[in-house]
Amino acid sequence: MKRIVTVCLLVLLAGCEGGKSIGGKRVTEAPGAFIAALWNAQALFDGQETGNEYGEYLETAGWTTEKYTARITAISQAVLKMHQEEPGAPNGRAAKQAVPDIIGFVEVENAGVLEDFAGGVLSKNGYFWTAFANLPGASLGIGIISRFPITDVRAHSITIGKDTAPRPVLELRVEPRGKPLVFLLCHWKSKLGNDTEALRRASARVVWRRLLELAQDEADTPVIVMGDLNENYDEFYRGSGDVITALLPDDPDAAALTSLENEISGTSADFLVLSGEKPPCASSFPNNVPALYSPWNKELSGGSYYYKDDWETIDHFLLSDALFTGSLWDFAGCRVLNFAPFTRTSGVPDSYVLRNGSGLSDHLPLLLYLSYTEPGK
Repeated sequence: MKRIVTVCLLVLLAGCEGGKSIGGKRVTEAPGAFIAALWNAQALFDGQETGNEYGEYLETAGWTTEKYTARITAISQAVLKMHQEEPGAPNGRAAKQAVPDIIGFVEVENAGVLEDFAGGVLSKNGYFWTAFANLPGASLGIGIISRFPITDVRAHSITIGKDTAPRPVLELRVEPRGKPLVFLLCHWKSKLGNDTEALRRASARVVWRRLLELAQDEADTPVIVMGDLNENYDEFYRGSGDVITALLPDDPDAAALTSLENEISGTSADFLVLSGEKPPCASSFPNNVPALYSPWNKELSGGSYYYKDDWETIDHFLLSDALFTGSLWDFAGCRVLNFAPFTRTSGVPDSYVLRNGSGLSDHLPLLLYLSYTEPGK
């Protein structure tokens, strides 16, 4: 099978074993659950101008290092409140732990932002490893801070015909308890502009092909796709139902559309099939089509982004079938952090307001909980 091209796209890894350490003493691995968080930080620019910033984040527009530092502090303090117990939070260490084990951030300017997170208010929480990816010249990128060593990191991008995935997919691997977890962090094209679905489908193609590679090489390794995909889990139904979207349900009508367009051909499909079944399956599609479990189908309600008086489910954790075997790492729950300080009193995200520096982000964070079972138990 032809492999997806893996390229260096301003991929930066810090704090690897044998490399530099951020924040001091290494975290002691705790038994039990693993927690991952995802948060679109809403255009988090630092205080240094490089020429790629949005106009409102230039020094001439009033943006300063002090305002940036205040944002880092506010978001970090909110991270410390992510563990707040809410209805639906799994019991055990997952509900009591102070911070997530990894946090995937979307819309951060550079790797230095991640290091400022790890070395600031959160410095006592063991985020010694960071990874960042962006396209050259792009304003914002994606990155992860981790309490566990990142043992492998790479970025993927691809051009199919005239469509180029506008942002890279950041792949990284951690091995808590010596058992690997693979994360694919994404930020797909927004719906602003013309024919943006084609660009999201180009990004979905990148993920599709990498999922097939991992399934072929190490089928038992859990894979978690996470990110702001700018597409609802039920996008197909929200539209006319006769257009192939980057995220498709396991539905005969959706499968028929892809067959009509001859989209399923080896490794060239440019959509992801979302399932509400555990383990996920794509029963309406051919056998070579991978399916991912979306917690929006059952565990989650409401949304993570509020737009034009309606909730959208555009932030995602999508899980491979290896997380539903009942051994080693297993899916234990997911929730949207729809409480203060992440929301306003009205219940909508507490968006950052540039004018007065209030608020956090226009997206709500998501938490993913994984349980662990020792082999043979």
